[in-house]
Amino acid sequence: MSGTDRVSAGKAHAPQILDGERPTLKTIAYLTGLGVTTVSRALKDAPDIGAETKERVRLVARQLGYQPNRAGVRLRTGKTNVIALVLGMDAEIMSMTGRMVYGISDVLTGTPYHLVVTPHINSADPMVPVRYIAETGSADGVILSRTEPDDPRIRFLAERNIPFVTHGRTDMGFIHPYHDFDNEAFAYQAVQRLAARGRKRIALLRPPTQLTYAGHTLAGFHRGLKDFGLTEAPFDWINVETPAAEMKDGVEALMRSADAPDGLVCCSGSSAIAAAAGIAAAGKTIGREVDMAAKEAAGVLPWFQPQIIAMNEDFTSAGRELARALIARIAGHDPATLQSIAVSDWADKG
Repeated sequence: MSGTDRVSAGKAHAPQILDGERPTLKTIAYLTGLGVTTVSRALKDAPDIGAETKERVRLVARQLGYQPNRAGVRLRTGKTNVIALVLGMDAEIMSMTGRMVYGISDVLTGTPYHLVVTPHINSADPMVPVRYIAETGSADGVILSRTEPDDPRIRFLAERNIPFVTHGRTDMGFIHPYHDFDNEAFAYQAVQRLAARGRKRIALLRPPTQLTYAGHTLAGFHRGLKDFGLTEAPFDWINVETPAAEMKDGVEALMRSADAPDGLVCCSGSSAIAAAAGIAAAGKTIGREVDMAAKEAAGVLPWFQPQIIAMNEDFTSAGRELARALIARIAGHDPATLQSIAVSDWADKG
């Protein structure tokens, strides 16, 4: 009799699982004819359990949709097997959330960990979600986004010895795990590409000034202007998190001004789309009177406007790196070994 036949036969004599009732280790033990301890060790891939037994137990567990009871796991081990991803809910964050979650989930597959996304409104107190996680002990580790140079959330978690990793760097005087994108290189290379197209006066549609990556972006932008002999068109009254309609109107006003730029650097895909609409509303054409270099997450800007010089920031890869770093940190690895920076991937490969 095959393993599947044994499971089917066992089901015929198993106690009925009522709707909404969770299958347990005892259920799997009944269906496989094994002891509860053996089932538990098989699911944990214990080396003293044979491969055939492990496969039989896993088959039944999959058919039943078995998931370990987190409360029970926590009582036995002190762990929740939960990783919390804390995300701000602005428009650009939302556009990359699915890719980052996919990357994190890809790494967590086959581990005991489950991902819980904890959203918060950017205008609200950013400490609320991390305090909740700390006070309830609801996660073994935390992934934070939207880092600031001196970030109170990070100090809070570090003081309480709660493992965490950040999507972005800080300037807080201590070492912690992070994965970041090289925004300084992006901004520098964006200016370089605009200079190669003969542009002389460049504006930057920048990140919010309180975030760490804003400083990195500005450093690369200004270094590029200096190295390639270009001038800056001031444009600091809006940023990439300004509402799209307001952003479009701001770019239109800039492009209609007497000192309009002939080049524009955009730090997000949504801002690039709004900027393109503003440029068109001002009666100008990208690739003719003005050029744009932009960073995006979706890889669709060249479809929308082929003349845009586009660079892709890979949030799926970022999610994978963050998950790997956090699992290693939970396991006690040195945070100095859990830091990484992704590089630019320009569509034009120039």
